[in-house]
Amino acid sequence: MPAIGEGLRELRRRRQLTTRELAARSGISHSAVSLIERDRMSPSVDTLGAMLEAMGSTLTGFFSGMSASTPHSPFYRGDDLPEIGRSDGVSYRLVGMNHPNRQIVMLCETYAVGADTGEAISHAAQEAGVVTAGAVEVSVGAERRRLVAGDAYYFDSRTPHRFRNAGDGPARIVSAITPPTC
Repeated sequence: MPAIGEGLRELRRRRQLTTRELAARSGISHSAVSLIERDRMSPSVDTLGAMLEAMGSTLTGFFSGMSASTPHSPFYRGDDLPEIGRSDGVSYRLVGMNHPNRQIVMLCETYAVGADTGEAISHAAQEAGVVTAGAVEVSVGAERRRLVAGDAYYFDSRTPHRFRNAGDGPARIVSAITPPTC
């Protein structure tokens, strides 16, 4: 598993930013930045994206640097997908971390019972996904829909959005985000 906190701390130091400056630029609380850098809290994909964007980087650039020594393969076993974020019962596993010149973020998302991504967020990208297990309530702007296994979504990520497990068991989504800047 990649050392996300250590990598973020090193990038922040190379950019000559304090944790408070990074917090102000990214809109993430100072305490959250500190906990994430010490690997005491796993960031959501959106939180990680906001921190990286505030430092002039992207998910692709960040993880490419972390996986430069890993040889590229077009195939990935489920248990080899690195968890790049976890918060409040939501886990994000990245497909193709070591793929060179990645132009898409492909995720396997798992939502525990009652898990919620929290306040609606937005970023400059497009997102698409398919619910593969359970039920997920997806809110995009003023629209809200309960999706079950086999249902899908596609939206402009600049519209505030949020995800919540809407079932009585775990839920899973396979999603894609492009460009990989979030």
